Order: sequence, then structure tokens, then C-alpha cells
Amino acid sequence: MKDYIFKLPMKVRDYEVDVEGIVNNANYLHYMEHTRHEFCESAGLSFRDMHCRGIDPVLSRVEIRYRKPLGLGDSIVSCLNISRRGPLFVFEQDIYSANGTPVVEGIVEVACLENGRLSRGDVLAEAFAPYLHKES
Repeated sequence: MKDYIFKLPMKVRDYEVDVEGIVNNANYLHYMEHTRHEFCESAGLSFRDMHCRGIDPVLSRVEIRYRKPLGLGDSIVSCLNISRRGPLFVFEQDIYSANGTPVVEGIVEVACLENGRLSRGDVLAEAFAPYLHKES
């Protein structure tokens, strides 16, 4: 497992599996989103507070590689790193099984709207400064 700035343990719940007994592909996106929300809150910016301030992070692009299926009751660790590319925040998000086996590898690009207009996301950049790996 690589080094990450944020890790969130989770467990697969019964409603996340399909008829085959494996996690439906869309649920991995939910795990990743939940991890980003928890990271933002740990950095002092809950999504509710951001929205109340007129700041809305929105997905610009998601790339995901499924490596190993998960099943009911599996324990996982959802991890992330964050960097910046121009006005975009780029989240490297990986999910591992409890034994460290890669489950999902993802790249999520997030843009920032301020009062409904696309912005450079300076407020977010300031809050995320201690966590940003590189800025370009």
C-alpha cells in the first residue's frame, strides 16, 4: 500500500451487493465520494458549510480501474491523496481489502463553483494546502 494523506476504514453492507453477491460497480464511486467528504470535513470544510458559503465542489472527471471484487461483509480501507492541476483538485483514490490487496484505483478531478460560477477554488486550496502533494 502506498502512502496516503487520508485513510477511511469501511465495511461492505448488504444493500451494496448485487444478485451475484458482489459489490455493484456504482458503489465503489459512493465509497470514494464518502471518503472525499470525510477528508474535507477533517480538513475543516464540511460540504454543508461549503455550500452555505456559496462553494460547491463538483466532479469534472472520474477514472476508475476495478481490480478485485468485494463481497458482503468485506472490510476495506479507502485512501486518498490530493494534488492540484490548474483550477482542478485531483484526488488519487484507491481502495484496498483488509489484507492490503488493491480493489479499486481511481482518479477524480474536482472543479469548484463559487456562487454558481466556475472559480480557481482558492478557498479550497487554502484549506487543502497542508495536504496538497504538488501544485502545477
